[in-house]
Amino acid sequence: MRALSQLKTLLSPELFHKLPPPKALVQATWSRLHGLGHIVRSPFGGTRGIPAPTVTLDGDCRAGCVYLVGAGSGDVELLTLKAARLLQQADAVVYDRLVGDDVLALIPAGHERYYVGKERGHHSVPQAEIGALLVKLAGEGKSVVRLKGGDPGVFGRMGEELAALAEANIDAEIVPGITAASAAAAGMGIPLTDRAHAQQLRFITAQLCRKDGEPDWATLARQDETLIFYMGLTKVDAICTGLRRAGLPDDWPIMLVANASLPEQASLVGTLADMPGKLAESPLPSPCLIVVGSVVRMTETSPVGARAAATSTAAH
Repeated sequence: MRALSQLKTLLSPELFHKLPPPKALVQATWSRLHGLGHIVRSPFGGTRGIPAPTVTLDGDCRAGCVYLVGAGSGDVELLTLKAARLLQQADAVVYDRLVGDDVLALIPAGHERYYVGKERGHHSVPQAEIGALLVKLAGEGKSVVRLKGGDPGVFGRMGEELAALAEANIDAEIVPGITAASAAAAGMGIPLTDRAHAQQLRFITAQLCRKDGEPDWATLARQDETLIFYMGLTKVDAICTGLRRAGLPDDWPIMLVANASLPEQASLVGTLADMPGKLAESPLPSPCLIVVGSVVRMTETSPVGARAAATSTAAH
């Protein structure tokens, strides 16, 4: 403070009052020195004896290579650093419907973009055409990012695209992303597995693509695991009925989470018996994830879950 008083005598009142507050001034100076790698001690607590850590994003997109990249659950801050780097470097990006605008904003102006999103009830690009597009772009010597919502290996038809690339002798690399199940559980403040609730975790597509049109409900009706149904908003009644018929109790917990990790995240928590009615009264938008298992009960005691539930209630 003595130095500050001396400084006041050297400056005009107008200039002196334009200075930032003393603490902010010292913090800014310390941060600058720390960033330059000087060995300094913070006046606000803690020793800084090493340079500030940095993240080095090494590497370049390889020409003629296709990167199958997970865009994560929607929140741009949940995108991996590698995914962000590739989006900024790639010559062309081929992306799905569930990739958010904040993520797409990372693509520099002038780089090629191709939308190939699929949406229920609307015209969508056939999978064979998507594979052909990837082969064409890479064959032209371009570095290509195939951007998929969530994780590309979880119900993202990545296997079909890898097969198309392999048939054309195109190099490929997989960059995982945060899948919707992880984001939904985190957003509601619960784990997907827990020693007291679930020792197993199963991901299931609710599209019922089996030849007989029905999953094996008997193998799914267990009380020691968590079930995650993807793409199941229109199948909630069938899921609840099938699991109850296979032996799960009527009061078995179920949770629906829409737009996981986004500001507009919404949820419904109930039981297998009452969830179809709850959803009819309070419809949720797509995409929506379905969580079945006793871990859902942990939302009642989780501070994160209580806050998320209150937000969902207010939204409805």
